[in-house]
Amino acid sequence: MSCLEKGLKIRLDGKLKHLQAIRPLSSSAVLKLKEQFGIEMTYNSNAIEGNRLTLKETYLVLNEGITIKGKSLKEHLEAKDHYEALNYLCDFIEKDSRHTISEVFIRNIQQLIVKDTDPEFAGSYRTGAVMITGSNRVPPEAGLISTEMNKLIRWVQKERKGLHPIELAAILHHKLVFIHPFFDGNGRTARLIMNLFLMQSGYPLVIVLKNDRKRYYDSLTKADAGNYFAFVRFIALAVERSLNIYLKALLPSSQNTETFVPLSVISKKVSYSEKYLNFLAVTGKIEAHKEKRNWITSPEAVERYIQNRMRKRKLK
Repeated sequence: MSCLEKGLKIRLDGKLKHLQAIRPLSSSAVLKLKEQFGIEMTYNSNAIEGNRLTLKETYLVLNEGITIKGKSLKEHLEAKDHYEALNYLCDFIEKDSRHTISEVFIRNIQQLIVKDTDPEFAGSYRTGAVMITGSNRVPPEAGLISTEMNKLIRWVQKERKGLHPIELAAILHHKLVFIHPFFDGNGRTARLIMNLFLMQSGYPLVIVLKNDRKRYYDSLTKADAGNYFAFVRFIALAVERSLNIYLKALLPSSQNTETFVPLSVISKKVSYSEKYLNFLAVTGKIEAHKEKRNWITSPEAVERYIQNRMRKRKLK
């Protein structure tokens, strides 16, 4: 049984089809979006792990080479290393858009992510036990990592044609952090590896936001117990955010007929409270995405949800 809800899948497939229909895209627009997403991805992925650089500071470090007062050398190096790993991933996809995953590729990504902050263990599987902060889960013993990673690669090869790309990418992400093959950089590596399969399937770069850190970890914990629904939905909504941003930026203004606004604004125009609209957004039942800390949606998206509910009631 699929872990990706049917309604959400149909919606995302439609948006991806819409994006593919307007390709080839303007090279200048795509370049600008890639730079924007690359900096945002680097900032958020590092911030989830505790890096204190702000989004603006990350931009200054990467594009201007500026040293940020009050922030450590390690935090500066983490930004530069992650950005290099992301560029390596993008170059890899552009050269061979269908190349499958391998242990060597995963280790190369991790090597780039920690090359200046943890060079001794960069690109190497851990040789000892580790504890995961905030979790009771104990990763496999170091001696089992090669076996577990080999199983992971075989699982991808077996499931790649059967699973929806979003579902495959999300479950792969979880399985990789569950093995926790490295002393450092596991989460950042998993988020980039997840994007390998999403981008190969035509999706824009997908970003796990720092502001969603708690929901991210909560859904990963549920996946630890074998329940993948929450985590697949979480990643699917992150995919939708990227699709929405791309479509808004690349479609002619005449085709962008819906205006997305905060839930507090929408709640004044419909019979649903802001709290209930937040529930609908989090569970993927209405088209919505986050801007900074706030969910935004459109009146049309809420109306589609209402009409869909009415149709289902009539069928009962």
